[in-house]
Amino acid sequence: MNDTTRRVAALDCGTNSLRLLVADVDVATGTLVDVERTMEVVRLGQGVDRTGAFAPEALVRTFAAVDAAALAVARHGVGVDAVRFVATSASRDVSNREEFLQGVRARLGVVPEVVSGAEEAALSFAGATRELHGSTPAPYLVVDLGGGSTEFVLGGTELEAARSVDVGSVRLTERHLHDDPPTAAQVAAVRADVEAALALVEADVPLSRTGTLVGVAGTVTTLTAAALDLGAYRAGDTHGVRLPPAQVRAACDAMVAATRAERARMPFVHPGRVDVIGAGALVWRVVLDRLEERAGITEVVTSEHDVLDGTAFSLAARWRAPTPRSSPPP
Repeated sequence: MNDTTRRVAALDCGTNSLRLLVADVDVATGTLVDVERTMEVVRLGQGVDRTGAFAPEALVRTFAAVDAAALAVARHGVGVDAVRFVATSASRDVSNREEFLQGVRARLGVVPEVVSGAEEAALSFAGATRELHGSTPAPYLVVDLGGGSTEFVLGGTELEAARSVDVGSVRLTERHLHDDPPTAAQVAAVRADVEAALALVEADVPLSRTGTLVGVAGTVTTLTAAALDLGAYRAGDTHGVRLPPAQVRAACDAMVAATRAERARMPFVHPGRVDVIGAGALVWRVVLDRLEERAGITEVVTSEHDVLDGTAFSLAARWRAPTPRSSPPP
């Protein structure tokens, strides 16, 4: 590594998964090189929509994943001052949040940050759009479709507007999708929740100004793999892919109609997403419909870079050298 490169570790703990990125970030050029990137489905948000608290078994799964992440951070020689752990939707309003925070701190040595929806949106936007500038029409609308919430953030070189809403694959599955496959009434209930959420989004985010729609996070990348009919899920095959909305919509409809057993046989669906990807597909389909109607989009860009990459860049920025001051006149 050179004098402008820093090794950092970013961790993102959402409703469904805990992800780790160890990367070398060049603060001078703004480039990021992966050292290790992992994802573990922990389902931290299990039952949170109903109970308002983390389930004991969900904490056990999550702490086991944090233990594994801590070993990886140490193995790659990342100092504690170069580690950032962000927790999102599931962690914002639970009654036993302190138990979670203390458990992570004891294992990782850093204080987890429960970020707001606005901060999550900003991190996701920074991660997803850094490589799009100059090559794709702005403004970009980045949609980060998670397990408990979905973030909508619009901007060009700078973030202009953002809104986080409580619709996500885990939350809506637990709330509405109780049959396998779901009934028409259950599908309609999910769509109604998403439509209501989009009304809130449009109060803050002018969707009609969207130049490029960018989808991020596991639901979107999985549906892109489905649209491409991949024989296996590989991030390199989905990152940067541009597809017409009709092709993605067909993949969403097929995912909703499939049984869990049928999804489990799809080679691009992670086992931890089998039971919730249907709700995620419904969210993404409604979003696509709305963006076609409001902005006339003709393609959808998939990005494997999201809040995790934005968090890594935020860490590297701590070492960015200050601008030298001009020397005083003699």
